[in-house]
Amino acid sequence: MKAIYTITPSYLIKKKREFTDGIKNLEKLGFKILNKKPVTKLPSTRRKTSQLHNAFLNKEADIILAHRGGYGSMKLLPRLDFNLIRNHPKILAGFSDLSTLLNVISERTGLITLHSPMIINFSPPKIFTIRSFLNAVNGFPNRNLLEGAPVDVYRSGKTRGLLKGGNLITLTALLGTEWEINTDGAILFFEEVNEKLYEVDRYLTQWILAGKLKKVEGLILGNFRGIKNRDVYDILSSQMKIDFPLINCPYIGHVKNKITLPVGARVELNTIKKTLTLL
Repeated sequence: MKAIYTITPSYLIKKKREFTDGIKNLEKLGFKILNKKPVTKLPSTRRKTSQLHNAFLNKEADIILAHRGGYGSMKLLPRLDFNLIRNHPKILAGFSDLSTLLNVISERTGLITLHSPMIINFSPPKIFTIRSFLNAVNGFPNRNLLEGAPVDVYRSGKTRGLLKGGNLITLTALLGTEWEINTDGAILFFEEVNEKLYEVDRYLTQWILAGKLKKVEGLILGNFRGIKNRDVYDILSSQMKIDFPLINCPYIGHVKNKITLPVGARVELNTIKKTLTLL
């Protein structure tokens, strides 16, 4: 039985029932929840940092799982003790606003983190989401990360690289700081939710102008709720030459059917087979 330590690095789950239902459903899946008490007051940045450090120091914990996303995780970055995290390895899991922690911690410690559903997403979860999450926390016995998910190919090819990415607006906010992610040699994935097309255009244009897509090995467009993925592709192809494999998979992002992805892992993207394989 794997033990989960829950943290609140972003926003609160405002509805107590969503928290308790998420906990109950995780327990039904066989997990032990170490701290089941709902958080009713948003912790300070200092307290959030201590909470994360305590989670890594907890000898019982196997998985550190965020309550939900929102905003605020990036404020923890200057306060994090990366040596502490590296020396007490755990599975850090979440998505959306957690994209900052998932990528930066992976880059600075070498740990594989999980772009995965959070407590709020288990209230209730879909069968696909459960299957993908369990596959991840059990060490990826199924190494094809896209199995059972729809895939559209915009540019064909086969490539290998480190898997990085997450929420577009969140990761864009790190550009120009010491925390921006290294995209050279990466297979990058992006997802977004409820942003207007011109806003997504602005964020992607910033990545292009900053030269962050020049040396990527591949790109995966996840779900951009409210926007057609073809329009997202057109933003990219109208400004740069797409000379790397590029696909769309709508099961990545703020969706009910959610793939759990290993950030920092070496993977192979094969558009012919429509697979993303953990190497």
